[in-house]
Amino acid sequence: MLKSIFNYLIFPGFVFSSIIGLLACWVDRKVSARIQWRVGPPWYQNFVDLIKLCGKETIVPKQAKMTFLLAPCLGFLSLLLAATILGIALFFPQESFTGDLIVVVYLLIIPAIALIIGASSSRNPLASVGASREMKLVLGYELPFILSIATVIIKSQGSIRLSDILTFQLNFNSFFSSPSGILAFIAALFCAQAKLGLTPFEVAEAEQEIMGGTLIEYSGPALAVFKLTKAVLLYTMPVLLIVLFLGKDISPIFVIGKFIIILVVFILIKNTSPRLRIDQVVRFFWGPVTAIATAAVVLALLGR
Repeated sequence: MLKSIFNYLIFPGFVFSSIIGLLACWVDRKVSARIQWRVGPPWYQNFVDLIKLCGKETIVPKQAKMTFLLAPCLGFLSLLLAATILGIALFFPQESFTGDLIVVVYLLIIPAIALIIGASSSRNPLASVGASREMKLVLGYELPFILSIATVIIKSQGSIRLSDILTFQLNFNSFFSSPSGILAFIAALFCAQAKLGLTPFEVAEAEQEIMGGTLIEYSGPALAVFKLTKAVLLYTMPVLLIVLFLGKDISPIFVIGKFIIILVVFILIKNTSPRLRIDQVVRFFWGPVTAIATAAVVLALLGR
């Protein structure tokens, strides 16, 4: 019992995932600044910003419903649970459970749903536009994302347990070393970029167009929870990609190296791509990305 509490609250749960997520956000800001010939913030800036937000007043719109304040908590708790399950599979594989991959996939969609619910309940027109875009974005990337995971399940001989997927790669080779694995990884990488809401898929917030969109009415601790959710998601998505596609060597040094490489890829895509319109995003995911993910599934069924 005490060990479970420790796992969910300290390592690899709330404290660990939050700290690593905020540090990952700092890497994002620092690398982005260097690309733009700026110095960038110190490593503790995100922690300070979060504390400052928690000390400010939460202003609730007059027409807002109860879900306005419940939505951030729902999204954060679901993501925290997903991050903990992934961490347990990576660091304590003997404590993994059958079907945890399906649970993680289910939990990872809840933060986006929470964002949609919270924005819609604020009754702000710009927030409603952001919520509409977020719904279309989810409908766009979920299909290729599930197809990419289906490729991993097929290649691991039908396993839906994360520790078994890691064990399979340890005994044979990482799925990234095969043609189907490479295609599935590419599709999953684009889907992860969209889940993170990073450019070129930053259509739901789009500060230059709709002034923050889904987050326009949020302030104080409620906004801090959404910011922390995005930080934890920036930790969770690279870890998921490592577990599913790059699980040949999971020693701490290699895991850190793979995490940093994937994180830098996210940042480079973000800083070298223009933001797409929502119709372009949907066409992109339902077209090329879905085609790549489908090809990965077919190759996996053929044993390639």
